Amino acid sequence: MTHFADFRLAPRLLLLTAALLVFPAASQQSEQATQANSAIAEQGKFTLHKFEQPIGEETYQITRDANSFSVKMDFKFTDRGTAVPLSATFRGTQDLTPEAFEIKGSTSRQSVIDEAVEVQPGQVRIRNHEKWTESVAPQQFFTIAGYAPATMQMLLVRYWATHGSPAQLATFPSGKVKIEPRGTDTIQTNGKDEKLDRYTIEGLIWGRETLWFDNRRNLVAAVTTDAEFDHFEAIRDGFESALPVFVRISGADGMAALADISKGISGSRAETLALVGATLIDGTGQPAVTDAAIVIKHGRIVAVGPRTQVNIPKDATLIDERGKTILPGLWDMHAHFEQVEWGPIYLAAGVTTVRDVGNEFEFITAVRDAIANGRGLGPRLLMAGVVDGSSTFALGVQWVDRYHDAGFQQIKIYSSVKLEEVKAVADEAHRFGMTVTGHVPEGLNAYQVIDAGQDQINHIDYIAEIMHAPLPADASRADRSKAIENIDLNSADARKALSFLKAHRTVVDPTIALFELITATTARPPASFEPGVTKVAPELAEQLTDVGPPSERSARMQKIFEKLVAIIGALHRAGVTVVAGTDQAVPGYSLHREIELYAQAGFTPMEAIQAATLVPARVMGIDKEVGTIEKGKRADLIVLNGNPLDDIHNTRNVEYVITNGVMYNCAELWQSVGFKP
Repeated sequence: MTHFADFRLAPRLLLLTAALLVFPAASQQSEQATQANSAIAEQGKFTLHKFEQPIGEETYQITRDANSFSVKMDFKFTDRGTAVPLSATFRGTQDLTPEAFEIKGSTSRQSVIDEAVEVQPGQVRIRNHEKWTESVAPQQFFTIAGYAPATMQMLLVRYWATHGSPAQLATFPSGKVKIEPRGTDTIQTNGKDEKLDRYTIEGLIWGRETLWFDNRRNLVAAVTTDAEFDHFEAIRDGFESALPVFVRISGADGMAALADISKGISGSRAETLALVGATLIDGTGQPAVTDAAIVIKHGRIVAVGPRTQVNIPKDATLIDERGKTILPGLWDMHAHFEQVEWGPIYLAAGVTTVRDVGNEFEFITAVRDAIANGRGLGPRLLMAGVVDGSSTFALGVQWVDRYHDAGFQQIKIYSSVKLEEVKAVADEAHRFGMTVTGHVPEGLNAYQVIDAGQDQINHIDYIAEIMHAPLPADASRADRSKAIENIDLNSADARKALSFLKAHRTVVDPTIALFELITATTARPPASFEPGVTKVAPELAEQLTDVGPPSERSARMQKIFEKLVAIIGALHRAGVTVVAGTDQAVPGYSLHREIELYAQAGFTPMEAIQAATLVPARVMGIDKEVGTIEKGKRADLIVLNGNPLDDIHNTRNVEYVITNGVMYNCAELWQSVGFKP
């Protein structure tokens, strides 16, 4: 988990023969042969990146004889101190038809893989760890397992291009992929311009990956996400300087593809729209209005109230919403919008505004601008730019300047920032009229960073750490967990923390739904409290539902979770501002679980709704624009089946969402990115 135009395939690529696509040109082979032995047909190296930071490398070597060829790949990176090694081998015929594939190692800090494929006449044998299964071999297929190694993606596209470029291609051990040519880009690197063919691949991970190939059919760059759903890039040697350009193009192109998809989603694009007959919960805290009418023109609310008191223009498109409930569009105040597919997901869940609290600069600005200009599909984006440590505070201040100039609203402090750097960054941000959110860095506590100028805290565990007696610096993880588990909310330490947070007007986004996922076991599976896990795309399902049996650790985590819920209730009763945010949990659905847990903590249904509507709008200083359904405001709203004031779980039943002047059918939005409605 993370804390913190119409294109066509370039004609020259279509005309390349199968042999040329599989192996390098003769001159290239000759050059490589002088570096190794005569059996080597091709070799190369990619630098691996996470959030555009180099963290490892992948090397590959292809050897061949008269009848077949073999590929050996070594892939390894280090993520926040944890090694993630992976190796793979592939053997195939000269036209890239697979004969054998094996992959073994780690795909993230928390996930491992050990799979193999053996191709026999008419069938494919598949091994997952020690278990073998068999499947009928289709006429065309390829062997690949996920985003890594990048070399396998290169071979996949070569196979696809030399076997008729099928609309879909079966893959083993599982799944099927769609490969789409997206045009040609001119990339400048080392003072030279090089034309690269761009493709997207769908089906290896959840969502789209973007790949670029040179005219020698070598993979040059892959922009994707890893098994933790974090930004991940593989860049061939010699193209490192173009990494930000690849990331920016990937974001803009993904948004353009979704904009095309959005044209086929039902709803309404009427200039004047009137919703009549629903129960209106406007988000102000006023009683619900039955048989309400809302008139929207060019994306603005021009009239709202009881139907008998609202003049409905003759040219309005009238939509009868009797039996429905209308709410303001929801907010997610802790997002990591790491792939374009989050756009339709947020809208499908009724989220019309998100605050992104840590992302790749080029990607997130491209996505934000595409949505704002009607060239994408997603909620309105507000952004907090990350500042981390391992640098002087002067560099952090320079980042504040850059984020401000790019239209970011906040700065996010990450986990390695020193106290003097927190103060310097906060001072600079405040000078620009920005606010500061984030983690409590290692070795510090919430008292220190708030005194240094941090306005907001991400994650409820940082608040819990100041609600018990101080622990020694060398306290073990077990001691720290036990201290949280045993917090007495009536103790002097807890009362001191609540008073301090209230006095400093500190804003907290608890991300409690994320913590609840950590407590899941086979005895209490994720679906028992978050039904959304049964509806996610297949590529996500295994990661979200793979849990272990009950244990002493899981029992302790459950007690800590219950204490954290109680702390949220104490914050609310003390008048500390709480806003709803999810981090990366169950896409779309976890915001509803977050709201439900606030109600469990003691919020009224209206207060829980406001934590995801009016309150975050106030926190971000745009409550005169959004956050409630009132005349003159932006028409961000949702249509529900059921009334959440009767049952808070009804916030999940979003039928339509309206944002940026367009009304979308939410079931179709879910389906557009592979989820079940």
